[in-house]
Amino acid sequence: MPQKKGPIITVLVVLGIVVVFLGMVLVVFFSISRTGPRISFQDQIGVIPIEGTITSSRQVVSQLVRFRKDRRIKAIILRVNSPGGGVAPSQEIYREVRKTIATKRVIASMGSLAASGGYYIASAADKIVANPGTLTGSIGVIMEFVQLEELLKKIGIGMEVLKSGEFKDIGSPHRKMSDREKKLLRNLIMDVQEQFVEAVAQGRHLPVEKVREIADGRILSGAQSRKLGLVDQLGNFQDAVELAKRMAGIRGEVRLVYPKKKRVGLLDLIFQNAAHAFYESLVNAVNPRIEYRSGWPLWEEY
Repeated sequence: MPQKKGPIITVLVVLGIVVVFLGMVLVVFFSISRTGPRISFQDQIGVIPIEGTITSSRQVVSQLVRFRKDRRIKAIILRVNSPGGGVAPSQEIYREVRKTIATKRVIASMGSLAASGGYYIASAADKIVANPGTLTGSIGVIMEFVQLEELLKKIGIGMEVLKSGEFKDIGSPHRKMSDREKKLLRNLIMDVQEQFVEAVAQGRHLPVEKVREIADGRILSGAQSRKLGLVDQLGNFQDAVELAKRMAGIRGEVRLVYPKKKRVGLLDLIFQNAAHAFYESLVNAVNPRIEYRSGWPLWEEY
């Protein structure tokens, strides 16, 4: 007598549905575990770290745009711990912060060091919170050139250069700079310096002349900066969080949201950092760069 296939097919269909359902649950679970929960009824504050020498604006700008568009993010904190860096990246981040404060409150929280380009960026925020001992200020511009002429002479290496104009190889490490070249670069530096001064004056609502008086590259403590109007409040990161909550009208607990970190293996991280360091040292050695950066590495300890 032939066996009935109906119940078997029904069982298989049910099992298939269960397997598909469990698969969907697993996909959702792993998605949440990787990126964090997507649904939250808590008010949120976005935190964007700005650390180390500023060489690119891409990540910070993209994160500002992302947080600005996210309705769950009620305010943004820029956690700055940087000696500054490239002029253009600093200006690009500054501009994006200025766009953001039109719709959301932005607080700059300074760590150990927020100098030159680091301060440039912070000055665009609604408010700045610094520790009393934070090293900041350093409003100024710097260009550095490697000079190898004497060394090359000693080892018998010369350089022939064909150029289309007088200033085409300005800053070459193979020869000393002429007075006309120095004058040209000084004019360039002062033009970029004035851009810095005007940006700080605009961001901090200060007279341009008052900013210009201290725009000589001097390093200031957080306490000194508070007296000069360059900083709004003395305090730590948690104080910045409380200030952001008040300005955004948040009551009770708040969830801090950080940018997602790309997962990389240990070997990838080591090789990436080594390659980046080698590339940076090579570029710095042969290419002139104009920077909003403190002149020497700065650190202080008790």
